[in-house]
Order: sequence, then structure tokens, then C-alpha cells
Amino acid sequence: MTAELMASAEHAPHPGEFAALYAQAQQFYAHQMQILDIDGGEQWAATFTEDAVVELPPLPAPLRARAGLTHYARATAARRQRAGSRLHHWVGMLDVRPQPDGTLHTRCSALAHATPPGATSKVLYVCVMEDVLVRAHGTWRTAHRRITRDDLT
Repeated sequence: MTAELMASAEHAPHPGEFAALYAQAQQFYAHQMQILDIDGGEQWAATFTEDAVVELPPLPAPLRARAGLTHYARATAARRQRAGSRLHHWVGMLDVRPQPDGTLHTRCSALAHATPPGATSKVLYVCVMEDVLVRAHGTWRTAHRRITRDDLT
């Protein structure tokens, strides 16, 4: 883990507060990935801030703002529909680091797997996902996401 993601002990929340933040982060990711898996382009993009930045391999430049995220999600869903397979994401090994400014820095493993009609599921990507989550209108939103894929590093 990189040093910038580490919270100092003096800014660590009370254990009960941390447990609540951790549960909120887990629920956030479960909701966000399920929306992505059912092809909810606009709904998925709404889980990001208006000015979010998402770094995705192998794209040459980061996706910026909700409009870029919506376009990307729709294009990906269209390709998946043409291929006829279902895509599912799994997020695990979640590390949550509350920051003094109220944001959460998170790091987790993410798997994307596809299931073609009548066939066995196949892992497509093994990734590390690093996020900055912020509170917006009473809910968590992703302000910045960096994804690295094991096969491209």
C-alpha cells in the first residue's frame, strides 16, 4: 500500500465509527457493481461525482465527468450484448482509510468475469481498484478511481 493512502493514528476514527464507515463502503461497492452488471449506464455514472476522474487500462486518457462515464458504460454494455455474455464484478479485500478531510481512500481487489450463454464463467480481468470516496447529498460518491490490471502491469 502506498503511503498516501495510510491514515495517521491521530486521525483514526473510533472503532465503532470505523465499523460503520467500512460497512458503508462495502454497501457502496456492492450497489455500484450490481448497477454496472445490469447495464445501468446513467445509474452507474450517478455513483460518481459530477467531476469524477476514472483511470482505466488500456484507455489512453482518463474518463472525465459523468457524461464520459455514461458513454463508456453504454458502449461496454453494447459490446457485451453483441457478444451475448453476461458480465459480473466481484470486489473483495477492501481496505478503507478515513482521511482528515472526511473522504475515504479505498483499495480493493476486483474481478470481472463473463458467462457466455450455456457456458462456464471465465475470469476476464484481475484488478486493483483505488478510489477516493466523498460524501455528496448524504451518500458516498467516487471522485477518483484508478484501476490497474494484473495482466497489463
